[in-house]
Amino acid sequence: MNAIEKEKLRNFQEFIGYKFNKEALLIEALTTPRLANEIGKPSYDFLETLGDAIIKIILILQLYKKGVKDSGEITKIKATLESDNALKNIANKIGLEKYIFKTEKQRVKGTRILADIFEALCGAIFLDSKYNLDLVEQKMINPFYEDLNVIIQTSIISSKNVLLEFLQERFKTNIIIELEYEKSGVEHNPNWIAKNPRILEQESREELVKIPGSLKSTKSKSKKMSEKDLYVKILKFLEKKKK
Repeated sequence: MNAIEKEKLRNFQEFIGYKFNKEALLIEALTTPRLANEIGKPSYDFLETLGDAIIKIILILQLYKKGVKDSGEITKIKATLESDNALKNIANKIGLEKYIFKTEKQRVKGTRILADIFEALCGAIFLDSKYNLDLVEQKMINPFYEDLNVIIQTSIISSKNVLLEFLQERFKTNIIIELEYEKSGVEHNPNWIAKNPRILEQESREELVKIPGSLKSTKSKSKKMSEKDLYVKILKFLEKKKK
């Protein structure tokens, strides 16, 4: 490892206020699969998977502590908080791009790689600290998620707007989203499920992307909340499909 790379690692650890016991874990978390294949070293793949699970646990516990105890509501908010866009925004806030080990021509800005590496860093700190969940929360979640209450409200309100922005950026046209609804339960207190989403070009009504019929909302107490839940799930599906 050259002097520039060593400086990069030192600066990052100073920035987050945590010194790794096993610096190899930090290197692994910051190394893209493309570079890893070239040099025969581990990439962030495993740590990303672990970090994804760690972030889920921390966010669920934080929502629980803030009084959000309905499982459907937790699923909706959590999905937005841990979406690619949310994690990429956090990665940009950290300035994560300048710390990444990648190939010379590999593009990182605006890609899923930023979200992957943020997750990988959470996984790396968890392992390096001997499974200290509180430390991951202290060093990576609390400083960069800012005011969780604001994020919770924004995520509920803007789920459709976020999805539309994602689709319009991808297809460069005006989009409409059509849903069907399933109503159950007693008439004065029904449950709603939003299902069978169709993503259409506004003028031609051409279906732009096929969403699986199995993708539907959780059972919600209002039609509006079932819509928001499904919008978040559609966004997660499309982001994974784009990888």
